[in-house]
Amino acid sequence: MSEKFAWLKPHGEPWSVSSAREVYDNPWIKVTEYQAVAPTGSPALYGKVSFKNQAIGVVPLHADGTVTLVGQARFPRGNYSWEIPEGGAPMGEDPLDGARRELAEEVGLAAGDWRRILTMELSNSISDEIAYGFLAMDLSPTRADPDETEDLAVARVPFAQALDAAVTGRMPDALTVALLLRVHHMAVVGELPADLAALVLRPSRVEKAESS
Repeated sequence: MSEKFAWLKPHGEPWSVSSAREVYDNPWIKVTEYQAVAPTGSPALYGKVSFKNQAIGVVPLHADGTVTLVGQARFPRGNYSWEIPEGGAPMGEDPLDGARRELAEEVGLAAGDWRRILTMELSNSISDEIAYGFLAMDLSPTRADPDETEDLAVARVPFAQALDAAVTGRMPDALTVALLLRVHHMAVVGELPADLAALVLRPSRVEKAESS
């Protein structure tokens, strides 16, 4: 570990397991109940959700500074969610292959420039789910092929408007919020081409109207 991040070292004792019992299993998740011992030495009952796919998210960033988003009805919370193209990749598959597939299937886009920009633990207090985030640029159309359960709407909006929606709670999907903020950070620190960074950082027309 570099000296810059030396403070990230672990402290104390890890969790330990006394016994484990599988309580639920389907093609996507498994739930296991544990009798465990906490780092403090206290006994604890713990339930863990194990995912059978890697989570994948893609920010499709066009040369004009717009991003393509998808809208769909989500089952768990019964809400309608606008978000970046997302999906799952089987364990063992290269996450980039999954990202290419999801971008094509959901919004009918292919990319000539792919960058893996973020790795996330989405809910590490109860699950082992890992997520990989990508930036896709040099975009071109291809055939869309959504899953049979997906009824998707597609919108292409200025990056600043998408970021505004994400950070003000109008677009609360975790991968969407994190990856749009990461792309904004890339623009700030010079990790994007200068002309594209300028478009990413340009305030939206709504912001200009409100500040005038």
